[in-house]
Amino acid sequence: MNDKFFDLKKEKQDRMINAALKIFALNGYAHASTDDIVKEAGISKGLLFHYFSNKIGLYSFVFDYAVKYVSLEVTSSVDKNDNDFFGLHIQIKNIESMIMRGYPYMIAFLNRTQNEDVLEAINAIMEKRDVVPELIEELFKHANSASLRSDVDIAKINKMIDIISKGILSDNIGNVEDHPEYYAIQMKEYLLMLKSMSYKA
Repeated sequence: MNDKFFDLKKEKQDRMINAALKIFALNGYAHASTDDIVKEAGISKGLLFHYFSNKIGLYSFVFDYAVKYVSLEVTSSVDKNDNDFFGLHIQIKNIESMIMRGYPYMIAFLNRTQNEDVLEAINAIMEKRDVVPELIEELFKHANSASLRSDVDIAKINKMIDIISKGILSDNIGNVEDHPEYYAIQMKEYLLMLKSMSYKA
């Protein structure tokens, strides 16, 4: 990557980053086309390759950018005094929704990278692939689960939340640019429902 990319106006940087996030999120690495990325960004292919030598270079850059951005937002925005298990989940989904206001496809892109099967792409992101999941896991080490029913399996609840989250994001992918708040609203409804089913009477 050419460091002069960061000399561009922030609006143009974000236009290029968002275009790459969108095309990679919707198509995966193998089927993402740089032609579609430059069309989405409204730039020339020559300009894209001036800053990123090839598709894998761009993919690696936007992955690194997304990991750093999400990590910073989570660590700086989560209320550390809220140790309620479902309260933490609601906070995180609100943060993800906030991220999507500026980068509509960032969360969907990171989700997609967890299932990437192209070796070239896997190798490019392997070192930081688990950074965000491990950061979230660390936050929940301090969550209070004492109020949960004894028969509730936290690992299974987390798996359900992950599946629901990805499902809602997938269902709303067409609206994410205009209405990122839908994601947080719907997730809160599901999380409160799960909470009522999981806590002691």
